[in-house]
Amino acid sequence: MAGPNQQYHAISKPVTANFPFFKKINLYTLLLVLFLCTLSYLFGSWSTTTVSIPCDPPKPTTTVTKEGKSLDFATHHSAGDLDVTSTSEVRTYPSCNVNLSEYTPCEDPKRSFKFSRHQLIYEERHCPEKDEILKCRIPAPYGYRNPFTWPASRDYAWYNNVPHKHLTVEKAVQNWIRFEADRFRFPGGGTMFPNGADAYIDDIGRLIDLKDGSIRTAIDTGCGVASWGAYLLSRNVLTMSFAPRDNHEAQVQFALERGVPALIGIMASKRLPYPSRAFDMAHCSRCLIPWADFGGQYLIEVDRVLRPGGYWILSGPPINWESHWKGWDRTEDDLNDEQNKIETVANSLCWKKLVEKDDIAIWQKPINHLNCKVNRKITQNPPFCPAHDPDKAWYTNMETCLTNLPEVSTNQDVAGGELPKWPERLNAVPPRISRGTLEGITAETFQKDTALWNRRVSYYKAVNNQLEKPGRYRNILDMNAYLGGFAAALINDPLWVMNVVPVQASANTLGVIYERGLIGTYQDWCEAMSTYPRTYDFIHADSVFNLYDDRCEMEDILLEMDRILRPEGNVILRDDVDVLVKIKKITDRLNWDSRIVDHEDGPHQREKLLFAVKSYWTAPADHQKESTTSS
Repeated sequence: MAGPNQQYHAISKPVTANFPFFKKINLYTLLLVLFLCTLSYLFGSWSTTTVSIPCDPPKPTTTVTKEGKSLDFATHHSAGDLDVTSTSEVRTYPSCNVNLSEYTPCEDPKRSFKFSRHQLIYEERHCPEKDEILKCRIPAPYGYRNPFTWPASRDYAWYNNVPHKHLTVEKAVQNWIRFEADRFRFPGGGTMFPNGADAYIDDIGRLIDLKDGSIRTAIDTGCGVASWGAYLLSRNVLTMSFAPRDNHEAQVQFALERGVPALIGIMASKRLPYPSRAFDMAHCSRCLIPWADFGGQYLIEVDRVLRPGGYWILSGPPINWESHWKGWDRTEDDLNDEQNKIETVANSLCWKKLVEKDDIAIWQKPINHLNCKVNRKITQNPPFCPAHDPDKAWYTNMETCLTNLPEVSTNQDVAGGELPKWPERLNAVPPRISRGTLEGITAETFQKDTALWNRRVSYYKAVNNQLEKPGRYRNILDMNAYLGGFAAALINDPLWVMNVVPVQASANTLGVIYERGLIGTYQDWCEAMSTYPRTYDFIHADSVFNLYDDRCEMEDILLEMDRILRPEGNVILRDDVDVLVKIKKITDRLNWDSRIVDHEDGPHQREKLLFAVKSYWTAPADHQKESTTSS
């Protein structure tokens, strides 16, 4: 028998023969501990600062915060309601002057004057320095109201939201846009398709197949008011439209009011902010880009972002110049010379000209570079680029060398991997993942991420039932999209998602997002986005503030979110609870209604969610509010 100093061994049973009362004491102790633990848990649940969502919650229009105040996700300032909410309380972030209601920080016309006119460099992104960043909130113009819901928004926009009539005069005969009473109407026309985008797209559809799902993503250079992209949506083609901020007044803003994906952008000296092999189709309808100039670098850039086997469509000068040269106010020799130069550059890229019919010409990029490399033994113009990252496209200079396609074994192989047709490609494992291009991201990672976001979006809809209502949200931004799972989970809803891959992200996954048949862009969230105020109805941000910790000010990111979010727009932020508490202190001063809720996996997760609604407010009727940059 062991003595009182016997050493305890984990593999031996405790000796209790000499302590007949031990079991009784243990029972009382356990009951006491159980009672105290239960009391502590109940007290902690009562005093928690977060609100738990039940597994199957009811779906009211509004959600009640712990303070008893309703968080209203619904819209109230639509067609028949123009009352302006007055706000008299003093804010930490006051209103900017009304003349900044269309402020685009990185495309500010005043700042652009400091930069070279050569190659249109002055119209590229030039962002304010840190001490120039505004600390005020951009006002909506007086009389602003929520846009028409899709699909009506394709054809109409409120005048008060974009109060510019310049295009209605300049483009009147081309059927771009018309002013009618309190609204604009978009007949669907364009410079080269005055009979409407639908008829023009039908013409394209007779030349290449737009119906079999092989064409899903498109890019429209110099998009105007984006009617081409707007009408392609009904054919399941998702278009990234862009145009510079120029004297046409708010082309991109009109596109966004219509509920069509668009960004401010220009082909100048920098690469477009998209990965290589992104688009199935590229389009230019009298976009006025000098395709053959500067060593052909603009067509070379189109080649970089065009998928193997993708199409480039050109209408307008110089196509069919024999019929139009008098109307274009150019000489026959000038137009003939321009066309010959374009043909030469296209041939040097190994593109095949498929057809030229009436005002439309279409070229096709090869599916691989096997034959092209053989030809390069004869001619070196342009040469293949040296080893570099073809997906690097944030403030990256354009090049006059041909971007290498991934290696293949035979002439029939598609470089980089063949994609399934839409809609199968949405959930198929993207080639960039299946081929091991992205370190640490596997087919299993992709499939788990897809399932995860399906579950998360279901939870979002349980908290904010407006997400389930068609038409409540149209333009959505995902600030840290990773593999595009959030957008994929919303694919059956009548909305589109701009998927952003931050340039600071650990993996460049934007190519995967395009391979899924979705669209997006690169962005540094320490800078402003290339878009107008009030672009998005809904902003989603997963771990963005964790990513940018110590990189830039939290308030500057939130002020940028406030700039690009519509009045009564909604926000969902996912982050560590300590980060969200800091964020909420700022969003309260931005006059957002917000609350922090539990993670979908329950209250014991440190990651929480912040749901918020931006309040409705506009510039005053007299437009005399003083500007300020004070914090």
